[in-house]
Amino acid sequence: MSKKILLKNVHNQGQATFDGYVNSGGLLGLKKALKKDPKEVIEEVKNSGLRGRGGAGFPTGVKWGFVPRDTGKPVYLICNADESEPGTFKDRVIMERDPFLMIEGMIIAAYALGSSLSFIYVRGEYSYPYIKTLEAIKEAYSKGMLGKNILGSNFSHEMVLHRGAGAYICGEETGLINSLEGKKGQPRIKPPFPAVKGLYGCPTCVNNVETLAVLPFIFSEGWEAYAALGTEKSKGTKLISASGHINKPGVYEIELGYPLKEFLEVECGGVWKGRKLKAVIPGGSSVPVLRADEIEKVNLDYESLRDAGTMLGSGGFIVLDETADMVEVARNLAHFYAHESCGQCTPCREGGHWVEKVFTRISKGRGVPGDMELVDSMCSQIAGHTICPFGDALVTPAQSLMKKFPEEFKDRILNGSKSTNPLNYELGH
Repeated sequence: MSKKILLKNVHNQGQATFDGYVNSGGLLGLKKALKKDPKEVIEEVKNSGLRGRGGAGFPTGVKWGFVPRDTGKPVYLICNADESEPGTFKDRVIMERDPFLMIEGMIIAAYALGSSLSFIYVRGEYSYPYIKTLEAIKEAYSKGMLGKNILGSNFSHEMVLHRGAGAYICGEETGLINSLEGKKGQPRIKPPFPAVKGLYGCPTCVNNVETLAVLPFIFSEGWEAYAALGTEKSKGTKLISASGHINKPGVYEIELGYPLKEFLEVECGGVWKGRKLKAVIPGGSSVPVLRADEIEKVNLDYESLRDAGTMLGSGGFIVLDETADMVEVARNLAHFYAHESCGQCTPCREGGHWVEKVFTRISKGRGVPGDMELVDSMCSQIAGHTICPFGDALVTPAQSLMKKFPEEFKDRILNGSKSTNPLNYELGH
């Protein structure tokens, strides 16, 4: 484990209040950033090596550099708090227990971007995080952290908290922007990109909660301190949401480059009930699965997981033991993605339900020879043929599970509901 940056103070009494936050060292980063030129702030974020923590892993400072300043239009900052990737629940910890960390990070980003108005888009189901964040924003205004002349500086900034209606697709930045504007939560065709034409047709930057919450550390401790953590290309720490068949599920902060197997055995307490490991989905449900025999030399960072054929994604670390029924896992995930399609693109809208139907047929013991090839064919007609990456997210677990565990799908098709698994596919809870 590494030095705590994001989870350092989450267990402190009163950390979710302004005074508690300040007493634990809060606002030091913002005060330093406000004394710098906005361009210098952007350069320091670039130098830190911070990459977006929402899933894509794109360099944050570079993304900020895409936002034009000379259009005559206002610049908007949006905090993406629509944490809806299955297996991911790390942003809610910040919103519930240390919301001022996110707010301070947003003000730093807004200052760098020249934005006087920002928005926090919260997942519809996140009732308690919404309440705690709203309380923090109100207190921030009363303490001079938000509003006119923040902390006595010449910078003024307003912040709006908006609660979504509970749609997975609104985690995609253009779908989020449409929802924020009061339209259907459906993604836009790019280009134009949000940096040039985003919210209300104005330059817009969308960053994840975790990404923004790192900024206070970068400016209070210096970008060098952040860049010293992690690997050469994957700098800093990462929040990991660990769930599934493990003894110690929860949210962990690890230094990027931490061995995956060590994280599973040491931090997560190993596989529960003394069972053997079967598979790990390392970055949320939309990334390829790793078999137990594939994790030996894999580290938790962007490059190592990419080389292993998967992704770090949002850090949703899902563990499956030897009793897991991979056909049922595929059916369950297919059901989720079919249900969450926004319906805008025909391949995704129709294909998602067909994939689910075939997996359901197989799982119920009614599969027929050729079903695996049928699913693979449908997936090839969905991936890369939709406006947003949702189609790819839909097909990735379907194809990955069939590729990594073909024997289970073939067995179910040939033998019906009769399983060759001596543990009878117990799913666990």
